[in-house]
Amino acid sequence: MITLGDVVRRQLHVPTIPAVRDLAALLADAPGVVAVLFYGSNLRTGATEGVLDFYVLTAGPPERGIWPTVSYREVDRHGEMLRAKIATMRLATFANAAAARTLDTTIWTRFVQPSALVWVRDQATATLVANAIGDAARSAARFAAALGPATGTADDYWRALFRQTYAAELRVERKGREGQILAFDPSRYVELLPLAWAADGIAFRDEAGKLSPDLAPARRRTLLHAWNRRRRAGKPLNVARLVRAAFTFDGAARYGVWKVERHTGIVVPLTPWREKHPILAAPGVFWRVWRARAQAGAKTV
Repeated sequence: MITLGDVVRRQLHVPTIPAVRDLAALLADAPGVVAVLFYGSNLRTGATEGVLDFYVLTAGPPERGIWPTVSYREVDRHGEMLRAKIATMRLATFANAAAARTLDTTIWTRFVQPSALVWVRDQATATLVANAIGDAARSAARFAAALGPATGTADDYWRALFRQTYAAELRVERKGREGQILAFDPSRYVELLPLAWAADGIAFRDEAGKLSPDLAPARRRTLLHAWNRRRRAGKPLNVARLVRAAFTFDGAARYGVWKVERHTGIVVPLTPWREKHPILAAPGVFWRVWRARAQAGAKTV
């Protein structure tokens, strides 16, 4: 009989491309690193285009203030420029957030989606990471049961959950983004939901793919109350993260000029001053982009 743990371990050990494994090994070569997770659209597509998303988990004392810390790196690998966005946090903090023992929603929302454990210090740590990912699935499924319909398909519950979490997190997502996520591997989410409910002690009926979680009224009220607390905290938490990142994002200027060129086609030179003062440089960069667009428009008239 397949369990939630079986599905989590299978996903965490999905093969990844050599470029991702090499970059993960590079990220792991830092004090205190115990595990490196790879996630996001590039995991699903197997491509290196764009930015590769990693979570680096560490040992050590509790974080001071808001987590995770975020950085950006560019690495030349055999003539190919790899770009990586790296979120770093303690494994213990990650596990608490995955189990919804904090008001944060970002960890269990992200890691109920596929991720790969591309580097780990030892088997004991691998077990701790797998347990945390399993807890993320249980947290997400628990709130999906309360936020979704009384009866519906697994897809209905996941869509209801992702719509709510996107709204709570102040994330700028195109309408229907939840459908794109689910479409990459729909059978995985169909398999995952009942296993996560079972692991979390939520009874349910399954009638030809139509699921009905058996939530007592008191437990549903408790879950909805817990969700409302997270919904109210979501936007302030994410605004605070954005403000913090504006001052602490290692590699912010390099990441910013790459994004500008990628989305506009306009090359912005990365001067030493811009790299040292990305916030102060931002108005000048915006002016340069606006002027280049205006000049391009004038030439076409």
